[in-house]
Amino acid sequence: MPISSSLDTKEQVRGAIDIVDLIGGYVQLRRQGRNYVGLCPWHDDTRPSLQVNPERQSFKCWVCDIGGDIFSFIMKMEGVEFREALQMLADRAGIVGPAGTAGDKRMLYQAAAWAEGQYHDCLLNRPEGEPARQYLQQRQITAESIEKFQLGFSPNQRDWIFRQVKGEQKRAKILEAIGLLARPAEGGSLYDRFRGRLLFSIRDAQGRPVGMGGRVLPESGATSPAKYINSPETPLFSKSNLLYGLDVAREAIRRSNTALVVEGYTDCIVAHQYGFDNAVAALGTALGESHIRILKRFADRIVLVLDGDEAGQRRANEVLELFVAQQVDLQILTLPEETDPCDFLNEHGAEAFAQLLADKAVDALDHAFRAATRGVDLERDVHGASQALERLVSIVARAPRLRQDTTGGDRFREEKVLQRLAAWFRVDEQEIRRRLTLLRRRSRSRAPASRMDGPPGAKADATTTETIDPTQRELLELLIGHPECLPAVRSEISSDRITSGSCRRIYETCCRLSDARIVPTFDRLMLEFDEPAIKSLLVELDEQCRAKDDREAQPEALLGELIKTFQRQEVERQRPAQIVALREGGLDDSQETELLEKIIRQERNRQGISEPTDG
Repeated sequence: MPISSSLDTKEQVRGAIDIVDLIGGYVQLRRQGRNYVGLCPWHDDTRPSLQVNPERQSFKCWVCDIGGDIFSFIMKMEGVEFREALQMLADRAGIVGPAGTAGDKRMLYQAAAWAEGQYHDCLLNRPEGEPARQYLQQRQITAESIEKFQLGFSPNQRDWIFRQVKGEQKRAKILEAIGLLARPAEGGSLYDRFRGRLLFSIRDAQGRPVGMGGRVLPESGATSPAKYINSPETPLFSKSNLLYGLDVAREAIRRSNTALVVEGYTDCIVAHQYGFDNAVAALGTALGESHIRILKRFADRIVLVLDGDEAGQRRANEVLELFVAQQVDLQILTLPEETDPCDFLNEHGAEAFAQLLADKAVDALDHAFRAATRGVDLERDVHGASQALERLVSIVARAPRLRQDTTGGDRFREEKVLQRLAAWFRVDEQEIRRRLTLLRRRSRSRAPASRMDGPPGAKADATTTETIDPTQRELLELLIGHPECLPAVRSEISSDRITSGSCRRIYETCCRLSDARIVPTFDRLMLEFDEPAIKSLLVELDEQCRAKDDREAQPEALLGELIKTFQRQEVERQRPAQIVALREGGLDDSQETELLEKIIRQERNRQGISEPTDG
């Protein structure tokens, strides 16, 4: 079981790990005043823009506008979600979960690493590995690649890996738990799931072995009808959440801001041999939304390389759905007929492959349009053109994020898609839009409400970029630097006056903590939130407040000015409705007089004019 993500656990982990030591393991830091500075790992710049504050246990890159704490840094650097970042840091600090469960997953990782070593040694050094060595030589896989990807071999023997643990039942159960040993459906003794196969060690983004992909080698005497098999779903292995080679490719992906996705393990390995170090492969399945979410942690551009066979040609619709459902630059390269990346690279070389990527890769919409209209005369074949357009529009209609997005980014993307379809098919864009609306209405009428609306209590994406009112930003800066000002602020400003979603959440959290008699300090607020975007905003607000305090420490005077500004903004917000009420009438004489006096009083306050006195 993973470690608990409770507040106590987060506080314990944060207190056990020094952020300077943590970031110093990735980036060379040097002392500068009370902070440390270094080169940012997320962009190419020769100037040190990354600042680490050891007192606040925070970091900030002012060029990338990325900041946070130890959890945010690991999430960004390792490309993981919060819970996995917490687990990684807990492991680093030696903090364990509930008694009896903390070591379970760690033991599985250790067993997977041990098995990887056994299979690798069999491939390199044992007589049983000869068929695999010959196959790799034929496929032109180098010794360096065998080592880099930790390739292995499982002899065509029912119990080879079982005998390596000397028949110990406890260790055998662990190997069964990670999918290396299996039992017959009708019952009986354990057997090696991957016997007679060349093994491709599958690792997570941190380089930990979590499963295997196996290619049958008939030369070994194996007779399995399945050419390739993968590990079953286990506590370590989930096919839809892993990409082969990501552990060795992620830095190249980050540097180039491009991920090259191929279809096979061998394709990925050979691509690396020819210098395409940003290549990864899906695990015997089509590229899916979860794969794209993983890759988006490292790059904004994805190039999917499809084999030149019929199966590769059929993937047009799947690819278009990914294009319209994900905020990503997705491009497609279809290789010449009957070739895959491995064969093409070995036959034509790296330069020819790079030229194909430059000249022949098209975006997903282009790819889908070409597939849908292949063999259709768009000028004369009205029926065929209509069917092709209908297929493409129906795919756009199914894209969930285009229906649910509220930030505007995907709406602009949809506009461009519809404009291009209208131009290609020479159809009025409004006609396409009407058809799209009709298809979505039909979909909504058939879909369960829970699927359409998302899970109860679901929050908006916290990473959405939002414009923050300068006065609200300054108010939050003040509260983070001087939480003792919160009672005065609450007496004058309600949370619904904070229009920025992130700022409102921070303000409401401050109020909730205060009600629980907990001082909402910067450190405590950093523990309250898991979202990197809010942590980054907190660091930015804290740094700006501290910079102002260094110049002049007068929070009470600043607070008074901010409250007056909020009051003026509220007056200006109410003014149009008040003017309309006076113009349209409907008020009795006393109500009209009272409202007029209120407007005059507000205007005097806005201009700083004191009330008139008698005499």
